[in-house]
Amino acid sequence: MRAVPTWIDKVHDRDKVEQCIYDLAFRPDGSQLIVAAGNRVLVYDTADGTLIQPLKGHKDTVYCVAYAKDGKRFASGSADKSIIIWTSKLEGILKYTHNDSIQCVAYNPVTHQLASCSSGDFGLWSPEQKSVSKHKVSSKITCCGWTNDGQYLALGMMNGVVSIRNKNGEEKVKIERPGGSSSPIWSIAWNPSKDEHNDILAVADWGQRLSFYQLSGKQIGKDRQLNFDPCCVSFFSKGEYIVMGGSDKQASLYTKDGVRLGTIGEQSSWVWTCRVKPDSNYVVLGCQDGTIAFFQLIFSTVHGLYKDRYAYRDSMTDVIVQHLITEQKVRIKCRELVKKIAIYRSRLAIQLPEKILIYELHSDDSSDMHYRVKEKICKRFECNLLVVCSQHIILCQEKRLQCLSFTAIKEKEWLMESLIRYIKVIGGPSGREGLLVGLKNGAILKIFVDNPFAITLLKQNTSVRCLDMSTSRSKLAVVDEHNTCLVYDIHTKELLFQEPNANSVAWNTQCEDMLCFSGSGYLNIKASNFPVHQQKLQGFVVGYNGSKIFCLHVYSMAAVEVPQERKKRGENNNQLFLADVYAYQGKFHEAAKLYRKTGHDSRALSMYTDLRMFEYAKDFLGSADPKDTKLLMKKQADWAKNSKEPRAAADMYLTAGEHMKAIEIIGEHGWMDMLIDLARKLDKAEREPLSRCAMFFKKFNHHGYAAEIYNKMGDLKALVQLHVDARHWDEAFSLVEKHSQFRDDVYVPYAQWLAEHDRFEEAQKAFHKAGRQAEAVRVLEQLTHNAVVESRFNDASYYYWMLSMQCLDIARDNSEKKEEMLKKFHSFQHLAELYHVYHSVHRYMSEPFSSNMPEILFNISRFLFHNLTKDIPMGISKVDTLYALAKQSKLLGAYKVARHAFEKLQGLNIPSRYQDSMELSCLTVRSKPYRDSEDLIPMCYRCSTNNPLLNNQGNSCINCRQPFIYSASSYEVLPLVEFYLEDDISDEEAVSLIDLEVPRVERNSSWQEMSSGESQCLKLDDGNEDPEDDPFTAKLSFEQGGRAFVPVVVNRAVLRSMSRRDVLIKRWPKPLSWQYYRSLLPDVSITMCPSCFQMFHSEDYELLVLQHNCCPYCRRPIDEPS
Repeated sequence: MRAVPTWIDKVHDRDKVEQCIYDLAFRPDGSQLIVAAGNRVLVYDTADGTLIQPLKGHKDTVYCVAYAKDGKRFASGSADKSIIIWTSKLEGILKYTHNDSIQCVAYNPVTHQLASCSSGDFGLWSPEQKSVSKHKVSSKITCCGWTNDGQYLALGMMNGVVSIRNKNGEEKVKIERPGGSSSPIWSIAWNPSKDEHNDILAVADWGQRLSFYQLSGKQIGKDRQLNFDPCCVSFFSKGEYIVMGGSDKQASLYTKDGVRLGTIGEQSSWVWTCRVKPDSNYVVLGCQDGTIAFFQLIFSTVHGLYKDRYAYRDSMTDVIVQHLITEQKVRIKCRELVKKIAIYRSRLAIQLPEKILIYELHSDDSSDMHYRVKEKICKRFECNLLVVCSQHIILCQEKRLQCLSFTAIKEKEWLMESLIRYIKVIGGPSGREGLLVGLKNGAILKIFVDNPFAITLLKQNTSVRCLDMSTSRSKLAVVDEHNTCLVYDIHTKELLFQEPNANSVAWNTQCEDMLCFSGSGYLNIKASNFPVHQQKLQGFVVGYNGSKIFCLHVYSMAAVEVPQERKKRGENNNQLFLADVYAYQGKFHEAAKLYRKTGHDSRALSMYTDLRMFEYAKDFLGSADPKDTKLLMKKQADWAKNSKEPRAAADMYLTAGEHMKAIEIIGEHGWMDMLIDLARKLDKAEREPLSRCAMFFKKFNHHGYAAEIYNKMGDLKALVQLHVDARHWDEAFSLVEKHSQFRDDVYVPYAQWLAEHDRFEEAQKAFHKAGRQAEAVRVLEQLTHNAVVESRFNDASYYYWMLSMQCLDIARDNSEKKEEMLKKFHSFQHLAELYHVYHSVHRYMSEPFSSNMPEILFNISRFLFHNLTKDIPMGISKVDTLYALAKQSKLLGAYKVARHAFEKLQGLNIPSRYQDSMELSCLTVRSKPYRDSEDLIPMCYRCSTNNPLLNNQGNSCINCRQPFIYSASSYEVLPLVEFYLEDDISDEEAVSLIDLEVPRVERNSSWQEMSSGESQCLKLDDGNEDPEDDPFTAKLSFEQGGRAFVPVVVNRAVLRSMSRRDVLIKRWPKPLSWQYYRSLLPDVSITMCPSCFQMFHSEDYELLVLQHNCCPYCRRPIDEPS
């Protein structure tokens, strides 16, 4: 490391009195230097030391300056107790004071908050604050510094304490140094490195020690003794080095761990301050006598190379050994300044200030990188160059060479006639190695370490800069002071050749006739007497091994691959070699003749085609093999393709029979007319080219052409896929009709396409058609869930009905799942009915007007209430149901039901919007009689029992347990009774018996009279009538008081007696049984939907079908056949 002075200035006042420089600060971009000199602040240009402007504002000595990290402002503090804030344009904008003289200032690197410290307190100021927050301290503050993240401020004090505060000024850590007040802290600095995991604080005190601490207050390592009073500590921008100065009248460079590396600049008075220019190797010092000195530090490269091992100095105190082939690296930590490095075979020598360490490799393995200390020579040596051999070290001191054993015994010494400029070990037996030495006067000598006499090889007139000897030791390459590379024959001393612009030279260790040299940004390779080959390269050549050249650029070593020439590979055919030479020289026709002569026609053809000389190539071929002609056409087409002439290339490929390549070009450029012509000419057996044509037609949406090709190939699957991809469903369906094996390939994507376009119901049907029952059910379940979530209960009802029918289909087709699916069928049927009913309740509760009559709403909400005793399905509100029931009951005079409903509502969570009206209705209903209107009481058509409006049996008779059959529109009880067939009667026989309609005697009996009478007082056992007149009526009787439901079971005689118009049959598909219902009031017209089997009053059904054009329950269109 050398320190080169860039500029020096000395500051005086008007009376020529020297002004002490107490502090310095760089502008963050490094362009200006702020100096505290006397009672002025000086601003210098760092480039040449020109004083830009003195700033006046303080009335007493300026002790400290600091620049904000953003470069917008800087601050100065003075003995006049004031701080002035200056802008980057050198204008004072603010001034504030403390009660004592200002000792130090520091800007927060993140928030740009300013810390200003005096003898008794410190203050924190930021542009956003109006006032300065101040904090008292017990001792005089001498120095301060913020952490890199701006979170903590360290204060160094006169009493030997370092106090670490947070941004609010509160003390977080207190570091008490052992010396106390006898060792005042004089300077502190945080390491700015971003690579360190912890914040590291360097502390220098006047106990003449340098220490390092973590933010937590824990010391790192031991104190380092300094032997002078330090006045300033400053880190380089990346934290790799420390600059420190003080009472020793010089600034010194240290490692970041405190190891001294060298002197920067000796001065004639104390160095009070030193700073490093941001992101550079420039250092500035400020002294007691007013001197400002600006130095550039130059770090020299200390390194050594032997074959493929390269050792170099890193961070001044470490040595890294790099294997240039395997790229392995090993670091040797010396913890002292590394002055010289030498490497040879398995030996590595490192010179430190007070000793030389000799390392050896752990094993003989060529890739081994484990070094261990072999010897230590604990002696101080001053030398210019250091070389290591197997058993010796060679020290070079100007004209003198000394050979020492590893035990520090001087064995030989050689004294030269001129300064030694270059020295290199050139190999030899262990203990008898040869050295190549170049002198300033141009002499080149060979020395053997066991021979006291040097041998002069040759003498030239210019000074030697670099030397190397060839492997056979017959040639010598020299680079002289004029940057000329000279090559000599050692035996004859003859100059073989010379080349200009060289800074270093190396022979190839494997090939006698090859050497390389570098210079002027180029790498030059010389092989025998051939002309020099050049390529661009920055740096110095330091070695040449086989095909690898080792180059050093600044501090990094790189291996450059260089191809070997052909003659090296052992080719002996001189005519072929000459043909290659002619070709390279541009004598193409002569080369072609020689190629033909040596039987290498293909080379001549390659040469002509590479040069795009296709006409010459055709002439050369003449009437040769058609295969070669085709090959030539193909090459010409390749060239046309690369030359951006695609149409010509396509034509040529077609001529050469390269259909695939032609199709690729035509397809890529979208020439569809050309492509269809080609496709029509191709034979249907050429499937690969045809498939590729079809692919391009599909890509460019010419589906008709693609279909034509697939038909030609007979590829039905691809044709189906084409129609599906193009969404041509009609064509796809027509294909499926003829070829049912592609059913899945069409219906599944069709269903997915429908689903993507929100046509879920059609998608579900398509899945069903494709036999994908699981997907069909999944789509329906999702649709149902969505309908419930979106309160579309009518849709939910419809989807549940569809789901139930799907389950019935699965139960029919899959015997294993029969029980599970039938269970699901009944569950979904029930849910479909509940959501169908709740749709009206929800509309009544959410819409301002209702289209339903009060009686219908009353029946609906009562039916729903009876079904909500156990689990309440998702989306159905019990509150809405009860509230609708209560309101309609009150309206229709069913006050008992109304009161019961309101009482039930009391125990539920009522929405606030109903609260007031519900409480009012609850009160007003209490003023009504506690009974229900008799007009509303439902009657059982089997046992003629009047049932209460709220029934603990749900929707069944309390007496005979017969389930009520409701109209799916008004939810009135229909005059229907379900009956069952005896076990031995089949559905088909039952239907044929009913259809017989056996005529009965005296049809004008009481049955008909009763049917025209009021239904609730119908009596089937009238005393004037023999019950045997209607066998079914006799079957309606049952045991009074029985708890179990006794169904009506009929025999053949009863079936025969029935009239077809009085019987309704639910013809369920397998595996369900049919259900039979007998109308007890034949004059009441009842219609049953043939799809969902829901019962309606005929008038209601006709009206609803007219409104919706379909069944209101299952949405079966009216024009669809039963």
